[in-house]
Amino acid sequence: MHSTLHDAPATTAGADHPRTTPGRGWARLGVLAGLAGIVGVQASSMVDAVYRPENGGDAAAITETLSTQVPQLLVFHLATMVAVVSLPVFAAGLRRRLAAQTRPGSLVADVAAAGLMLVAVAGLMGTALNTEFIFGLSDTERVVPEVAALYGHWVGTVNWLWVGAGLTGLAVGHAALRQGAAARWMGWTGYVLGGITLLFGISPLQYMAGFTGPLLLLVLALGFTFGDRR
Repeated sequence: MHSTLHDAPATTAGADHPRTTPGRGWARLGVLAGLAGIVGVQASSMVDAVYRPENGGDAAAITETLSTQVPQLLVFHLATMVAVVSLPVFAAGLRRRLAAQTRPGSLVADVAAAGLMLVAVAGLMGTALNTEFIFGLSDTERVVPEVAALYGHWVGTVNWLWVGAGLTGLAVGHAALRQGAAARWMGWTGYVLGGITLLFGISPLQYMAGFTGPLLLLVLALGFTFGDRR
């Protein structure tokens, strides 16, 4: 009897708070990733040494201008890396959420997660040279100007490759509108913004995906954080 009485409260508590109930932390990290992605893309657009007409392809002048843009590089690096480490968690949560509501054997949840992982890899590679130059630009005489010019192009392109978010958007759209796995407004958002992002990414205007991809991620993450009742 003593054992039964002792175990009863634990059983009741377990019933009130089932351990299998998924939380919303993954969706909140998606909001963070979306905001960080927007900040990272905008900060990288401010690192414009290679695009300034007055530098005119002069590698030495580009290097000198880059040395004045270290604060922008720091914001770009920190924001992009916050997005990079948040995206896999959101991707995993999104996969679990969609898999629970879509038909058995459907690839939708896997495609949605895979698209975000592509974005995370692009962001990681986009920041790959930052340490080298954020510290190296403090002494421009030690930097090879032509390499610095290449770095300027690297910052202005690689982390804008958000084409994977287009796949995610279309997958969420299909899951929501064809299989009822999410709110219909999220489905239409996924189809519209995801389709635009994917078309940008496939086209020679691929860097334009950096404008629509983070916005798509932010809207979907907000939807799953505040508007998802499943």
